Amino acid sequence: MGRRKPGFRKNHYFSHQRKGKSPPPQNDDRKPYNDIVRENEKFVEYYKTQNVCDPEEFDDFISTMKKDLPSTFRITGSKGVAKKMLSLVERELITECIQNATPGKPTNMFPLPWYPDKLAWQLELTRKDIRSVEAYYKLHNFLISETEHGTISRQETVSMIPPLVLDVQPHHKILDMCAAPGSKTAQLLELLHSSGDPIPSGYVIANDVDNKRCYMLVHQAKRLNSPCVAVINHDSALLPNIFESLPDGSTQQVQLDRILCDVPCSGDGTMRKNPDIWMKWTPANALNLHGIQYRILRRATELLAQGGRIVYSTCSINPIENEAVIHRMLAKANGSLELVDVSGSLPGLKFKPGMDNWLVSSRNLEFYKNFEEVDEKWRTTIRPQMFPPDSETRAKFNLNRCIRILPHQQNTGAFFVAVLRKVGPFTSKEKRNETDNVGPEKPSSKGDFDERLPQNQRKRRRKDVYREDPYVFFKEGEEVWSDIKSFYDISEKFDEQCLLTRCHEGKKKNIYLTSAGIRDLVITNQSTIKFINTGVKAFVRCDNKNMKCAFRVANDGLESIYPYIGNCRKVSIPIDDLITLLTNNTPQNSPAIASLSENVQQQVKDLGPGSCILIYTEKSDDDQNDMQIHISGWRGTSSLRCYTTQHSTVHLLRLLGGDISKYDVNKFKPLEENPEATTSNEGHNQAPDLNGA
Repeated sequence: MGRRKPGFRKNHYFSHQRKGKSPPPQNDDRKPYNDIVRENEKFVEYYKTQNVCDPEEFDDFISTMKKDLPSTFRITGSKGVAKKMLSLVERELITECIQNATPGKPTNMFPLPWYPDKLAWQLELTRKDIRSVEAYYKLHNFLISETEHGTISRQETVSMIPPLVLDVQPHHKILDMCAAPGSKTAQLLELLHSSGDPIPSGYVIANDVDNKRCYMLVHQAKRLNSPCVAVINHDSALLPNIFESLPDGSTQQVQLDRILCDVPCSGDGTMRKNPDIWMKWTPANALNLHGIQYRILRRATELLAQGGRIVYSTCSINPIENEAVIHRMLAKANGSLELVDVSGSLPGLKFKPGMDNWLVSSRNLEFYKNFEEVDEKWRTTIRPQMFPPDSETRAKFNLNRCIRILPHQQNTGAFFVAVLRKVGPFTSKEKRNETDNVGPEKPSSKGDFDERLPQNQRKRRRKDVYREDPYVFFKEGEEVWSDIKSFYDISEKFDEQCLLTRCHEGKKKNIYLTSAGIRDLVITNQSTIKFINTGVKAFVRCDNKNMKCAFRVANDGLESIYPYIGNCRKVSIPIDDLITLLTNNTPQNSPAIASLSENVQQQVKDLGPGSCILIYTEKSDDDQNDMQIHISGWRGTSSLRCYTTQHSTVHLLRLLGGDISKYDVNKFKPLEENPEATTSNEGHNQAPDLNGA
């Protein structure tokens, strides 16, 4: 949604062709993964010296690091849909897509024993196997369509651990400090919505320092269709204070309940997925990153509420990036932080406790036990804070409460997790507030200087430095709202001031919905925080003549606004009719109302043309996890259709047991050998024709 940056030139690389010049040189010495030699003597010697695992396990540890990583995914969605998807995974995915694809060659696929409700699965096939072996094309299609729809998330096994041990509740204010590319942010959103509330009171702020990666993050978050997330773009170590408004008009700093610090790291725990790290690895990588990792964790501690929880994680094996950072933070906190023992939180997870003693090495593998031993030439890169606590104070830090996952333990990547709880005031300001009982902060009134920023970031801000499109929230009595409210009979309990557009003038094309908490964050902090994206699409302009309402309901935000929409635009639809609508899901091929069941015909008989909500309910055996599906539909003059994308259509047909053969393309065969298959999204997102649809 953001505007193009000044100076941006489209097709810059190819501009030489128009000018008759030679192309610019390409300094790309990367090798195909198949050609990478997975050997590094320094890596082996370093971790053998550090005793990261028992000596008898070390060869197994190294040999596993050299193998490709298996594929894993999580099932997402409401409890009813997740339960149905789980049965599909156990039946269709295992039997039809895997076992029948390679008869006589067993392929192991199993739920992760420590992930709740069997909603995470590991498949002993690599991504390369799934993409490049024809026998698995149905499996590949399944993973692509369900991932795009948002029903599953493809995520590395160990990456699923930090959000689980963060202990997220629906009312929590959560910050993901280094969020891109967004798999953990998506998991945090799932946990936030786990109670079934479409708009919980809590929210997730997803931050990343890289502007381009922020847009990857937006794509991930949008699959979850949550109104409770905001994507921001800041250096995590210098993240500005975040404020919220109070009923009396004053503001106070937000006290965050949960913070995830999945910090930048050397990534040597991902060698199975990124084998090029074998060529680049050196002990100096960790030495260079230790400082920024500590600063990010310290900033998180400053922003955390007392009683709140931080999860610090890396995909590194190196204690300099892991236990050394935790030890340094605990020493600095002086009792205001404590490590939480979460060893029993995930039964079935195999791990090793954190290290409480390690060595620090120079880039030349010269190992030191303490700073006094360090050669003078290394003292600018090796710092005293990188060394372990001495034997007298070691016990009080409880570093054994950290979690280390090594690849040979359960065929995963390597990972480090530490859970910290804030038990007392950390900053001098917190200590003053606790003793002096200071009231809410007043907004700053010092011109171009803003006291909300950390001390080292208080500098004069350039005007118009942020070029994102504006966030324009509805005001009371908004012109377009009266028609929408009347047409859909929207409840008075719905707060229209949580709706927003991205333009001040002109026609409002898309209307987005945020939670009340996110709305307050954006309005209160828009001068200090660079917001990249927020809001889920709720209504889309759909101009047709003689329409009573110019906006249709968008599927993205349907679950959030569904409880507030009256029954006048809702149509209960049986499974056979729904499959018919999904199978003929284009404006040119919409089923005639007369061809549908008598029940549906009676419901739409007096329904005026325009957007409507189609409802399908499937009872479960336990009556607690009924599957209810809500779909944005369109009632034409004489026809009815679903308003879904192709991936959503495939997902819904799969859930309902419909025929998806025309979408199941075998990419290994020529197009003429897939006569009924379609790979396009043509027609699925076209504006409906009032006369034809």
